[in-house]
Order: sequence, then C-alpha cells, then structure tokens
Amino acid sequence: QVRVVESGGDSVQSGGSLRLTCAASGFIFNQYAMSWYRQAPGKERELVARITNAGDRTDYADSVKGRFTISRDNTKNTVYLQMNNLKPDATAIYFCNARFTLGVALRTYWGQGTQVTVSS
Repeated sequence: QVRVVESGGDSVQSGGSLRLTCAASGFIFNQYAMSWYRQAPGKERELVARITNAGDRTDYADSVKGRFTISRDNTKNTVYLQMNNLKPDATAIYFCNARFTLGVALRTYWGQGTQVTVSS
C-alpha cells in the first residue's frame, strides 16, 4: 500500500543543519507534487516548501527562503529538504505530503512526521 516515510529529524543547535528525507512507495511518484509541511506545538500547520512532479519548479515559505532547499530524485522515489542555518523557530514536526491533481482527480498522502528540535 501507499507509504510516505520521513526521516532525518534530530535535535540540533541554532545555526546547525539537517537534511530530511521522504521515501515514498505505492503510487506513481513522478505524477505527484511533493511538499514539506511543519507544525509547531500550538500552531497551525505551515507549508514549508513544495516541488512539482518533474522537479522543475520549487516554492518556499518566506521564513525559510535562502536557507532551505527542497529537491527530489524520481529514480529513487525520494524527496529531500536541506535545512541550513536552523533557528529555534524551526522546531516542529515536519511532514511529507504527496499530491496528485489531474482533471477531477485529487489524491493526497501524508507521512507520519519527523521531529526537528533547534535549541538556542
């Protein structure tokens, strides 16, 4: 069945870096746009970054522009989020999302999340 599995979350000090990985299976990966969301305690879920199915276009939340990079490898059914110069406000559970829209079709899958903690 469908699997969307995040990994790479950790506890780091302010200024550090992490690379999150999202491994997908059970669907045609290159048909799906992929995104990273995060949710901090007591806050709304926030879109962090997204990438088109072909990997030819990316978008970022203003708060992470210039520091985070989303990428994907369609030969490995994997999407990444490189996070540099992390600050405490990046502390959150990070979720990987897959989304398919074509005509009237609309499908989305979520991973279980991976915890990122940034200490000052």
